[in-house]
Order: sequence, then structure tokens, then C-alpha cells
Amino acid sequence: MNITKPLLFLLIFISQLAHSQINPENVTIARDSWGVPHIFAKTDPEVAYGLAYAHAEDDFKTIQFTLLGGKQLLGRYLGKNGAAVDYAVALIRARKTVQENINTLCAEYKALLTGYVEGINAYARTHPKEILVKGAFPATIEDQLTASMLSIASFSGFDRALQSIFNGKVATLEQFRPKASNAFAFSSSKTMDGKTYLNINSHQPLEGPASWYEAHVCSEQGWNALGGLFPGAATILHGVNENLGWAHTVNYHDKLDLYQLEINPENKNQYRFDNQWLDLEEETIKLKVKIKGIVIGVKKKIYWSKYGPTVVGKTGTFSLRFASLFDIKPMEQWYKMNKAKNFTEFNNALKMTAIPGFNIIYADKEDNIFYISNGKIPIRNPKFNWTGTLAGNTSENLWETYHPLQDLPQILNPKAGYVYNSNNTPYSATAPEENLKPDNFDVTMGLERWETNRSKRFAELVSQVQKVSYEDFKRIKYDLQLPTKLSYFIDETALYTLKPDDYPDLKRTIEKIQHWNKRAEADNPDAAVFKLFYDYCNEKYYLKDGNIQKLTVEHCLEGIRFAQNHLLKNFGTVEVKLGDIQKLVRGEKELPIFGIPDVLAAMGTVPYKNGKFRANAGESYIELVKFSKDALPEIESINCYGASNHPDSPHYSDQMELFSQQKTKKMTLDKNLVLKEAKRVYHPL
Repeated sequence: MNITKPLLFLLIFISQLAHSQINPENVTIARDSWGVPHIFAKTDPEVAYGLAYAHAEDDFKTIQFTLLGGKQLLGRYLGKNGAAVDYAVALIRARKTVQENINTLCAEYKALLTGYVEGINAYARTHPKEILVKGAFPATIEDQLTASMLSIASFSGFDRALQSIFNGKVATLEQFRPKASNAFAFSSSKTMDGKTYLNINSHQPLEGPASWYEAHVCSEQGWNALGGLFPGAATILHGVNENLGWAHTVNYHDKLDLYQLEINPENKNQYRFDNQWLDLEEETIKLKVKIKGIVIGVKKKIYWSKYGPTVVGKTGTFSLRFASLFDIKPMEQWYKMNKAKNFTEFNNALKMTAIPGFNIIYADKEDNIFYISNGKIPIRNPKFNWTGTLAGNTSENLWETYHPLQDLPQILNPKAGYVYNSNNTPYSATAPEENLKPDNFDVTMGLERWETNRSKRFAELVSQVQKVSYEDFKRIKYDLQLPTKLSYFIDETALYTLKPDDYPDLKRTIEKIQHWNKRAEADNPDAAVFKLFYDYCNEKYYLKDGNIQKLTVEHCLEGIRFAQNHLLKNFGTVEVKLGDIQKLVRGEKELPIFGIPDVLAAMGTVPYKNGKFRANAGESYIELVKFSKDALPEIESINCYGASNHPDSPHYSDQMELFSQQKTKKMTLDKNLVLKEAKRVYHPL
């Protein structure tokens, strides 16, 4: 049967309308010269449809990883590792919680989700060969919400706590190493040109389900935002709209509590609670796991106590409880943050306290700047020690309520004219004389008290300028200098007490590391030695109880010897630049890359080949914004690779050169300008 091309498109269009409430002809996708999608439509759901379709064009595979987790089908594709995710979804009752609470979502957000899911389904229907697991589509909004619950749970520390239980290491919950993210804002009183500046600079994995994708969404219902989102997200997660912008960094207040249950010696399915033996709720689930190409069914029991999901580990039976276990609205809150027109509306969105964590640095065109250690934090009984594992036998430590927004650490419009966070304590967020005091906050929140090298370096830099030019702003953002006194979670002071002449076989390597200027440019001649030394010692001697490990002379010599041996073996000399061993890699492209852990422009790596290392986390998506009262924000951004995850796309790696040179590209929220300069304008199928 010979079907002409116009007739084929007509049949596809009719089929699409039969499955969707949204007419794709009403949705316009404009791709700019970098391949970044700008999606335009009359309504928010139509824009969400276009966002889903455009993102799927660029990275359908990673989006599917997220959705397959929500459908508990990841084991069919990834085998045992995927089945572990499917188990976790069942364990936290994500699907059940979604089904029981879906009608609590506001009508606008449910409509948005419906549009997004229809867009994903449309792409799957028109690209069936790209579907990873047969029967995975069509997706539903329940799938979408279930997947988001799992993602939010991981940000609450659920996956790490679960691993600790299975590993038998739960006497005290681990304090997790701060991840590297930066955000800061300057009000007009601090800037030379009288504009308000915002730095959006979350440090994330460069690839995978938690990597940033850049998009611009614009409807006629007041949604016009540009920024970063993760695969499977239906809204911008951090970015800027016509009036305001916000940035996130990870915070480390106490997001999760772990309880050890007292099990009845005569009945292993009962636990003591308020002097009674209660039955654990028990359910048998069937996981589908691909093993050697064959999908088999595996039965697994899951348990639930009054505290929440319950696991039998090596050292006992434990229950986990965290705020996001019971809340399906985090993404709705992000949507309302997207739509806010001013600080009051943005603050009203925050009052939902649905997002369990993340610091927020905010700025707007009215010259407001704001910092908050945001979170959904339980109101806990102060008679208990919440820093370790609790006894799971009393209603006295079973929290049910949460701190309102006004209880959380926050600073609005400080006189100093700036706010900042680099995963450091909320008690250092602006000038010292205006900082918050720990005594004013509930100790059971578990608010972090540490500084990072990045927070200390920012404080050094901002203290050196009375007024900040835009060039200063970018110089601070891209700074590669460690602070005068280091704040790593290993104390390397002993390194600088070594006398090189005492160790002839290590003399040159010790000299290089001691003479290093503590900078991390790609062409730095001494940073490679420190990187190798630090990575080795941090991995081996980092204390998982949150304390700082003071390295001994022997530890330092061990780390130096490792660095020297690595360089001699792979490069034949210790005279190696940082960019010679550290690369930004995408396909066949390999570029020298700046950065080490905990400089402001931080970069983490994993082994690559021939003794080299590949950047895998840190600087990734960057968005810099200038606000003026009567104009659209001025925006520049960069992503580490490009807009597409397809190796045959011209946008697979076209931003790498700019990124590695710490340069950016101009972006805009102006619809007319986008359409005028677009390289391709089309409708989704």
C-alpha cells in the first residue's frame, strides 16, 4: 500500500488527536542556534506538552529511566540495579500515597501534568523503536508523580539510609559530605550599575537522571521561565521568569529519622509500641528482573510500621521516616514558584513547605534579594537525641506536624546588599554583622554548622570590593582559588610541615604541592599533584561521622606517594598540568578542564583512561541574571555539553568549548526575539 507523505502526516495527526486532549498544532517549539528549546502556546498544559516532547527529542532514554522507576519497571531494563529502585518505590508506598492524595493537587497543576504526560506519550507513540521496555507506555500522571516522589525521597537521604541499614552501619546515621553548589545575589546597593544580580550555579552530575536540561517555557497564561530541569520534570526547577529568579543549593538539616524497632522474641512480625505488641504491616511484591536477557519474577516482602517503611537489616529491624514520604506536592510548589510575579507570590508558594530541602537564593526586578534554608522540617520532641538512631517504641518521638515557613532561617534584603550559600551553614549567609544566630532556631532541626572552602572564599572575595561590577560578579562566580585557610573534611595541615630534603624519593613532588598557589586552572602546573593527593586521602580517610580527619605525616606521605606513582606511571613525570590529566569528555571530544573539589568553580572526576580523569560532577548548568525594574532580565547561560544527548546531533557537544573556557551564551525571555532568531520552528507530532 503506497501512502503519500501528506496523507501519512494526516493519519498521524488524526491518531494523535484520538489519544490527546491537546492539539499539537497549538504548540510551537523554537530551537535556537544552540538547540535549546523554547516552547510557546496559549495555555500552560499545552506548553508542558511541548516541553515533554522537546525534551524527549533530546533525551528520551533518560526520561524513561525516571518514568520506569515510577512504574516499577526499571528492573526489566537494568536488571538487579533497576529492581532495587522498583523495590524502593514499593517500600515507601509512593504509588499508594499518590493515589490517596492526587485530588489534593490544585486543578492548574493537575492540568499541567496531564499536558506533560500527553506530550511524553505522543513522542513514545511516534517513536516506538526508542521505547526501552515493552508496555511502558502510555504513561499516566500517577506514574509521573510516583517517579517524582522517589526522586524527592533520594534528596531526603532515603537511599543512603537504606544502604546503611543493609550494610549494618546504622548505630549513628552518617553525616553526608556536602555537595558543591553555589548561589549568590547582589542588590542594587552593592552593584556599580544599580542592577540586581543573581548567580544560579547548582553543581550536579554532568549526565544521568539528576543532570540539568535547559529549556524556555512561555504561555499566554503568565508562565514565561527559562532555566534548568531534570529529565521527567514538568516545570523549571531553578531559573528565571520575567520578574524574578531563584537558585538552589543542597542543605543538610535533619531530613530523615531512623528508628530501631524492638521485635517480639515470640513473633518476628510484631514490634513494641507504647507498651503494646503491634503487627507490622506486611505485603509481598513481585519484582520483574532482567537476568542474562531473561525477565524473571522475584517475590519480596516489604513492611510498614507506625513510623513508616521498615527494613530488616543485618543488625536489627529499622523504620525510616521523612517528611517527603507523605507529600506529593513538591513539584506543584515548584510550578507555583515558576508562576510567581513578585516576592509576595513567591513567598506564598514557599509557605506550602512541600519541597523537603534546598537552600534558596532569590532576586527580583524590584531589587529584593532573599536567602532561606528551605525545607519541610518536622516538629520534633526536644527530649530525644535526634542526631542518631532512635528507639522505635513510643509515640513520643512519632512526629506528625511540620515547622511553618517563618520558623526557618531566612534573610530578606540585608543592608550589606548580598546573600549567598555554598552548602554551608545558614548562619553565614550575608555580612557577619547581619547573620542569623543559632540560638534563635529549634535545635532539633539539625541545621548544619560548617563552612566550606567555597563559602569562605566567597566571603573573602566580597569583602574586597565595596561595589560589585558585573565583571566582578562573573569573576567571583568563576573563581578557582581556595581560601587562605582550607576547610576540607580532611585536615591536611601536616602536609605543609614536611621537609622535602628528608624524603629524597618524594622531594620534587612535595615541593610542587607545598609551592602550589592553591588555584585550579586547567594550565596550573602544580594542581594535578594536589588533586591526586586530595582524592586519595579524602576517599580513604574521610570520617563518615561528620568529624574532620586530621591527617598524620604518614597519611600525607602515603597520599603524596600515590600521586607521584600515578603521574610517573602514566605520564613519565610529575611536571603535569591539571588539564593534562583532567578532561571534559563527550563522545570523541576531549578538552582540558578546570576545577578541583570545593573551589567555587568546582569539578569532580572519575577515572577515564591512560591515567586521566573525566569530569562527572560539579559545574554543569550555569545561569547568570541581571534584573532591572522596567526591562526583561538580561540572561546568559551555559551547559557543560549541549542540548541533545544524541551523538549524531550538532548540539551533542557544541557548548563544551565555551564551558571549558568559562564563557557563556546569551539567552532571552523575549518571544519575538526568539522566533526571529530561531534556527528551527515547528509543531510536535
